[in-house]
Amino acid sequence: MLNKRLGTIVLMLATLVQGKRVFAQESTKPIALVADTVIDGTGKVLHHATIVVEGSTIKSIGGPIPAGSAVYNLGTLTVAPGFIDTHAHIQWHFDNGRLAGKGEPPLQAILHAVDNSVNTINAGFTTIQSPGSAEDLYLRAALARGITPGPRIITSLVPLTEKSGDPEKLRELVRERKAQGADFIKIFASKSIREGGDQTMTDAQLQAACGEAKKLGMRTLIHAHADSAARAASNAGCTSIEHGAFVTDETFRLMAKNGTYFDPNIGLVLQNYIANKEKYMGIGNYNDEGFAFMVKGEEITLEGFKRAIKIPGLKIVYGTDAVAGAHGHNGEEYIARVTKGGQDPMAGMISMTSLSATSLGLGKEIGSIAPGMQADIVAMEGNPLTDPTAVRRVVFVMKGGTIFKNVEPTSHK
Repeated sequence: MLNKRLGTIVLMLATLVQGKRVFAQESTKPIALVADTVIDGTGKVLHHATIVVEGSTIKSIGGPIPAGSAVYNLGTLTVAPGFIDTHAHIQWHFDNGRLAGKGEPPLQAILHAVDNSVNTINAGFTTIQSPGSAEDLYLRAALARGITPGPRIITSLVPLTEKSGDPEKLRELVRERKAQGADFIKIFASKSIREGGDQTMTDAQLQAACGEAKKLGMRTLIHAHADSAARAASNAGCTSIEHGAFVTDETFRLMAKNGTYFDPNIGLVLQNYIANKEKYMGIGNYNDEGFAFMVKGEEITLEGFKRAIKIPGLKIVYGTDAVAGAHGHNGEEYIARVTKGGQDPMAGMISMTSLSATSLGLGKEIGSIAPGMQADIVAMEGNPLTDPTAVRRVVFVMKGGTIFKNVEPTSHK
């Protein structure tokens, strides 16, 4: 019954959103995107390129424009693959000026989540990974049906913690999450940075959970601030370390050796918490001590990122940890990584496109502009390789061949 009610309310919202923002525009004929500059997501820059889209995929780059195509002249805009955020809590939101959550009517919650989804895709993010919430199941399905604007969602559903059970129980829960429809497993292996970040899950628990997930063909994302937690997770074969505020260079080198991805989150999450302090204060561990930790954390995480980008072979993906107040501002992470963290702009673009796609197991479908790939394409005013703030000025968004935000097309005879 709840699922049907949620579906109904999301459909109603789609109608309302259509009057508020540009809604999806599907096309049964080829679409040609003409652009002066295309960043392909793999490290190449194409000039004076024509991208032909048929259905949901990219048909060709260059060559003639098919007769009857809808032509979008993107001119001096910079074109890139749809952005990917590997860590965004799409369900988190404010209501009446405060962080919402416990006791909130589920229909109200899903309305806010849909609004977050619209803001996220308008910012150029066509894929996000949500770690996680049980409600993601409904939102993922609604977005896949195309009844409301938003990115494709990959979700862990409910995360696992050290309190979830012993190793055998954790294996059971991993199997249960897969049966429930989870795309991957989210695991908390340390406290939050507001509580100091110490390791909480034992090495044996991590080995059990990540081992069972790997056996089932599932990825694992590990919340780990403590160096010991990150090291244990990498040795356990877990897929990605999230946050890693106190990770040492030695452990970074271990992660590079083991092929463990790293998602640092330096440019949005803590800054958003601090900017919205009054909306969080007094809820759970959002207290004076917690906010003091987060203020210190800005410098700690930045310093760690600067060390991480110097580690040969360390695969740094693009995640923001977007929570209430941050959705639609996901591009701020790129700006911080380049302007404050010293990351090469092209490396940053690769991180938020093809590298993140590969980390999700979707590298052959999304994350780059090439024939046969999903037509996830954005265009922005300015060039992010020379002006990182260009990611704030996304004016064209296509996801799977469907246009959600656009300039006016012309016809081609």
